[in-house]
Amino acid sequence: MVAPGDSSSDLLASHAGMQRVPSPKIELFQFKRFVDAELQSELIRLIDKDRRPSTVADPNGDDYFRTSETCDLDPAEPAVEQLETLLANLNEIDPTYGEPVQGQRYEMGQEFKAHTDYFTPGGPDYEKFCSVAGQRTWTFMIYLNDVEAGGATRFKAINKTFKPEPGKLLCWNNRSPDGSVNPATLHHGMKVRKGLKYVITKWYREKPWGWE
Repeated sequence: MVAPGDSSSDLLASHAGMQRVPSPKIELFQFKRFVDAELQSELIRLIDKDRRPSTVADPNGDDYFRTSETCDLDPAEPAVEQLETLLANLNEIDPTYGEPVQGQRYEMGQEFKAHTDYFTPGGPDYEKFCSVAGQRTWTFMIYLNDVEAGGATRFKAINKTFKPEPGKLLCWNNRSPDGSVNPATLHHGMKVRKGLKYVITKWYREKPWGWE
């Protein structure tokens, strides 16, 4: 039985349109046209309204590790409520285990260098970010627009690169089968070479989200 804060590969693969990347190293899926054009446009509008410079828990001494802009989306917004319902119906994760939906905007030349979404156990920020809700479990990321050039997401460990396509969902389990963090989930939000890139990210935790 799947825990309230978790999903499963079998469940995700059961949805028509869901495609699993054939690799034993990672549980990674894509679902094209998961979000329709109207919802894409409204989420882009919300990101543009409240965007701010992105931060990162551990930039490894690199001031240019993450150069995008970020927006924490208001859960009371109808578009966010609609998105949360779509995700809950897809992954069947209890919504209380989810972090607030976040949007990102990348201008030309901006990127998020190779990183993992989990917090490194024993790392300088592990206790700070995992003391309340535990480690991150699943990541669900949605591209919201076409990018004229660049902006792909690259998983180097499995030699797989995903180009932005409006409404396309990527999702992956940040853990290995034994429950430990999975370094094969290392991924690079590559530089936008021309145009803009908008994405939505939703992370889930081991325990209910308890931060204010």
